[in-house]
Amino acid sequence: MASSAGYIISSSCKDIIEDQHWLTSSYILFAVPYFVYDIYAMFMCYWYKLRVKGHEEASAAPQRMSSAMTSYLRREFLMVLHHVVMVTVCFPVSVFWRQGRGDYFQGVMFMAELSTPSVCLGKILIQYKQQHTLLHKVNGALMLITFFICRVLLFPYLYYVYGRYASIPFYMVPLSVPWHCNLGAALLMAPQLYWFSLICRGALRLFTGSSRSQRPRSSIATSKEHHRHS
Repeated sequence: MASSAGYIISSSCKDIIEDQHWLTSSYILFAVPYFVYDIYAMFMCYWYKLRVKGHEEASAAPQRMSSAMTSYLRREFLMVLHHVVMVTVCFPVSVFWRQGRGDYFQGVMFMAELSTPSVCLGKILIQYKQQHTLLHKVNGALMLITFFICRVLLFPYLYYVYGRYASIPFYMVPLSVPWHCNLGAALLMAPQLYWFSLICRGALRLFTGSSRSQRPRSSIATSKEHHRHS
């Protein structure tokens, strides 16, 4: 939904600075409750897992809600911080501080959510212990590509587009825009780079691990065949 809204907004703005689209502020107002609910939903899932008998963390699980909250915040600190910043900082900046300018950039940032379905599907496959299936490998490759394009390259692309709009070289854009724009871009970019590094590590384990697991099987099969003939 966010990607669809982002495409409609960005494709409708011919002037990337001055053009406006009604869907920009409307979708932000619609999306803010999602971040609040998502924090609550993630905690409730974590709390439920701790209480499920036989769960791998059950023996070390805190029994009190306050202890569980502390454990949850420690484990999901970056994600919770991301959601809190989106509600407390990005929401007022996008709706009030911009004063209706830059809807194109807001629309492009909405399209970063194109990477979310593959991320969610990966978690679902892991939950159902489908890590060794072809679907999991294909989804892992798709997640790596979409996350890199939609999130890692997001701000370099926005800087490039603004450079073309202002007729200045790409490397001059950070020196031409207000300092708080650079600061905001850096703060939003940092967690994306961290999460992308985790995705790269997971992809490396997924594809190198599968190839390694096939080697012992092939060697065992060869030795069995040798014993049969001997």
